[in-house]
Amino acid sequence: MEESLSYLKEQFQLADIDVRSYSPLSLAYIGDSIYDLLIRTIIMSEGNLPVQKMHKKASGLVKAQKQAGMMDRILPLLTDEEASVFRRGRNAKPHTVAKNASVSDYRRATGFEALMGYLYLSGNIKRMIDLMKAGLEEK
Repeated sequence: MEESLSYLKEQFQLADIDVRSYSPLSLAYIGDSIYDLLIRTIIMSEGNLPVQKMHKKASGLVKAQKQAGMMDRILPLLTDEEASVFRRGRNAKPHTVAKNASVSDYRRATGFEALMGYLYLSGNIKRMIDLMKAGLEEK
């Protein structure tokens, strides 16, 4: 996937950016999408299920409560820089409100998505996947 990101940048002449210059909500914007894509990829690997079942599984894994719980599990694994990105995302002031989540869960989920976006844009896809795996493992 790292190679794919490099190829995308090459083909569309995308400038290298300092990912640290992006706002936490911008990182969460891309992080939400890449996390959703990876979850859907994992679900697709389970076989050709009815779309409704796949959607239900995906929805359960991308909701704010699940992401907040994942953050609780992976927070001790984060580097100082990753923890800083999470905190910036968690403390950002989004212009939307949580529909089906507590404010606390929604903010931690935003921090989680910011972290995912940061790792993706930094090209640290392996680290992103390792943290996702650790977060998805139930204790």
